[in-house]
Amino acid sequence: MTETNWAGNIAYATSNIAKPRTVAEVQALVRSARKLRPLGSRHSFNWISDSDDTIVSLKGLERLYRLDRANRTVTVDGGMTYGELAPRLDADGFALANLASLPHISIVGAVSTATHGSGNKNQNLAAAVSALELVTASGDTVTLRRGDADFDGAVVGLGALGIVTAITVDVVPRFEVRQNLYIDLPFSAYVDNFEAITSAAYSVSAFTHWNSDRIAHVWLKGLADAPQRTSDLFGARAADRPYHPITVIDPTPTTDQMGVLGPWYLRLPHFKMEFSPSAGAELQSEYFVPRKDGPAALRALHAVQGQFSQHLMVGELRTIAADKLWLSSAYQQDCLAFHFTWHPDWPAVKTVLPVIERALTPFAVRPHWGKLFTMSKADIAARWARLDDFKALATKYDPTGKFRNKFLDETVF
Repeated sequence: MTETNWAGNIAYATSNIAKPRTVAEVQALVRSARKLRPLGSRHSFNWISDSDDTIVSLKGLERLYRLDRANRTVTVDGGMTYGELAPRLDADGFALANLASLPHISIVGAVSTATHGSGNKNQNLAAAVSALELVTASGDTVTLRRGDADFDGAVVGLGALGIVTAITVDVVPRFEVRQNLYIDLPFSAYVDNFEAITSAAYSVSAFTHWNSDRIAHVWLKGLADAPQRTSDLFGARAADRPYHPITVIDPTPTTDQMGVLGPWYLRLPHFKMEFSPSAGAELQSEYFVPRKDGPAALRALHAVQGQFSQHLMVGELRTIAADKLWLSSAYQQDCLAFHFTWHPDWPAVKTVLPVIERALTPFAVRPHWGKLFTMSKADIAARWARLDDFKALATKYDPTGKFRNKFLDETVF
């Protein structure tokens, strides 16, 4: 039977999907395979996890949960999702500083592709990693820790260095968050007050359909002890009911809004773990520009929105703080992320992605490694200053290219 990714737009080229339960089984698979790729929660929208030989799903890996209270870290297995980790961590009095928009994704998969949450002061999810254990092409295990020479290049590793079987991330004391929505914000107000709006709460997301001069809604996720806003938001009014990011969809799957306090893991994501996130049948793209260029990039995209909005379900705007991980979208720069949720029509979407990429080219745009884009290998090479160093690092741990596939060959190597 042909297996697919979460969205159903990628049918894997092999039906040989191994599901090891132990690290020893992962090692044996790596030693015996000609080519193989790691697979997390299948939430990548492109061919990054595909293989014509062997795919290694870490979903069935024996669960590992090792909390180090003194050093404020937790070590988990390579198959664990944020949704599995968060309640247990919260019950022990700790939290992750940041989360993505949905908790269903695997921690290692999110880290390896530089997936992120939101907040002017919040870094990429990968920036929380303090150590990782990987099985290299020889079948041996290697542990890299923050401060090691190879660490900053290995964290956002695209699965090109090996199979990550365990990962250690920083934790903070548990905290609570309230979520308030503001609707119908003039686009000009968002651009003119960009820094004030993106810093208006601990985590901020703006949703737009790119078909008018309005931002549909702004989601402010504020800490429990932060002052509550008593006025409108630069012309946007407080919502009088909950909303789904895609306005026409029932908001039941979304995390609680209307200012109701709740634990971090039930507010920072947009969607609840017990529901299918977003629209389900959809495609996604995402692009990053320096935050300092945010207003100019917003205007540039707004000028061409009529060329792509007909294929769009919704767009999301988020900010991420800089980090020092070589292949991170936020490497050495604070970023504004342009996220697009598309109707599931790849031939149509493929024709409009170049419109977006051209509009954002003056701002040194970087694509999300796990989502759909059409940028060339040369364009990508120009966007990451340490890409050659990363390729050398991958060759060090995988000299014969066992972990590479067509996607990596066409975009990186």
